[in-house]
This record gives sequence, C-alpha cells and structure tokens, in this order.
Amino acid sequence: MINKDFVKKAGIRGLRTVCQTALATIGTATVMSEVNWKFVLSASLLAGILSILTSIVTGLPEVEK
Repeated sequence: MINKDFVKKAGIRGLRTVCQTALATIGTATVMSEVNWKFVLSASLLAGILSILTSIVTGLPEVEK
C-alpha cells in the first residue's frame, strides 16, 4: 500500500492542505498586522499532518491499487 507513488501523492495532498489552511486562517484577520502567525503555522502544520494520516488510513483514490 505505501510505496513511492503513495508517499509522493500523499505529500502533495498534505502540502495543499497546509497552504489552504494557512490561507483560511490568514483570511480571518481584519488587517495583515493582526495575523497571529504562530496560530497560522500551528493550525497549518496540524492540518497537514492530519491529511497525511488520513491518507494512510483511508488510502488515496488517485493511487492505483
């Protein structure tokens, strides 16, 4: 199940999740000076980790079996 193709695609999916979460959390601030960068980093990394773990548990539809 976990091979080179899986790791690559799960990594890409995780990175996309990190970027999407960062954009969403930055967007909650009224102005850029109010962005809580520690929260953005923390939430984004956690989302990326959860995405990769979810890929391991449920698999990836884009990886052929």
